[in-house]
Amino acid sequence: MTRLTPVQVAQGGRYVALGDSFSSGEGVYELDEKPVNDGADRCHRATGSYVPLVSKAYRFGGGTSFYACSGATTGELLSGQHGQRPQITRVDASASLVTLSIGGNDAGFTKVLTACIVKLPWSTACVEQDAAVAARIEELRKDMLKILKEVRVRAPNARVVVLGYPRPFPARPVTSVDNMSEADQRWLNAVTRRLNNTVGAVVADFDRAIAAFGAPGSIEYVDAYEAFTGHEVGRPQPYLNGLHVDVEELTVNARSYHPTGDGYRRFADLITKQIAAGPGRQMNNFLVTTP
Repeated sequence: MTRLTPVQVAQGGRYVALGDSFSSGEGVYELDEKPVNDGADRCHRATGSYVPLVSKAYRFGGGTSFYACSGATTGELLSGQHGQRPQITRVDASASLVTLSIGGNDAGFTKVLTACIVKLPWSTACVEQDAAVAARIEELRKDMLKILKEVRVRAPNARVVVLGYPRPFPARPVTSVDNMSEADQRWLNAVTRRLNNTVGAVVADFDRAIAAFGAPGSIEYVDAYEAFTGHEVGRPQPYLNGLHVDVEELTVNARSYHPTGDGYRRFADLITKQIAAGPGRQMNNFLVTTP
């Protein structure tokens, strides 16, 4: 038997991309010249997402399957959205690499951000959400574990790479942005860190169990918190879209606070490097050769 390298494991079958808007490409979807069709269009999968870039960087034996969907929660990974099959059902034994970003919608980030923006300038309504957000993030632990277990059952030999979220604002904000004070920005940064730490801890514990049993495959976490440093919202060349308002409808456009093309390219860089580096331990996947 020959032990496979992390890259060999990842490339051996199909690449399946799951997750929410940070994987689907919400931030660049409106720049994509693609037709409006079925429920897939409501998922806002864009060619400018990191998924096509990762697919080009490596040659996956079974091709690439792109199923991430904007707005997805952990529950919707299991139940489906917009009349489509649940994302989780797209994973099977043919998968050798699964990428996933999830948790932001479980934490209610869209509503949280809206409350931070749509308030009186001197209001503390933004940071007053802390207890409720903390409770939702804590609840995410069991939901995240459920998702990872389901992926492992369906693709027991695959590498599963879970992508975290980037810090949206500078570590030391110096001015208000989109009606959010410096204190609001620091709090939103801290909430992002808390979410990442929670997901990262679940992933690390799961992979330790896989390694302890000598099982094939892996569950790996890519911490993207510092990935956009120097390019946060409010910087001259941000990797996240700032606030976009649909003037006619007076609503916040969905691409607000989602990665730009540069942001998705940065995500692709993180993931391709993780594919090359592996989980930080030996893989227990082997090529069995007959004499």
